[in-house]
Amino acid sequence: MTPAEKRQMKSASRLYAVQALFQMEARGQTVEAVVREFETHRFGEILDGEEMAEGEPNHFRHLVSEAVERQGRIDQMTDRALVAKWPIDRIDSVLRALFRAAGAELVLGDTPPKVVITEFVDVAKAFFPDGREPKFVNAVLDHMAREAQPDRF
Repeated sequence: MTPAEKRQMKSASRLYAVQALFQMEARGQTVEAVVREFETHRFGEILDGEEMAEGEPNHFRHLVSEAVERQGRIDQMTDRALVAKWPIDRIDSVLRALFRAAGAELVLGDTPPKVVITEFVDVAKAFFPDGREPKFVNAVLDHMAREAQPDRF
């Protein structure tokens, strides 16, 4: 597998992690149930006539489980990055899932913050292609990254 293919699989895993976290909140599913569903029915499958990208299972599992495990810390970081009158529980549920997945990757510190920000801004563009949300995501994640990994700035 080429480095480009590995990067593409990690990118797909980030998108799937946001979808999984959204689904967990909307349906009240457990980490185990949603991970099993995504790995069985989404990674590389044909859905509505389109082939889904192949995700990197370990990265996907890690992001979802860490986002759930560290949700309190991540939500506090997100709240500090948002305007005081707009706490995380008042924002769109897709954005909330995105901030939790990105926050998990930022807190883990294995990936450079600029890569995490770029990747999740791209995820925001997939969900909100015509909106201002990607710029909003960029600003919030920049603030979160500076808090999670201050030594990298």
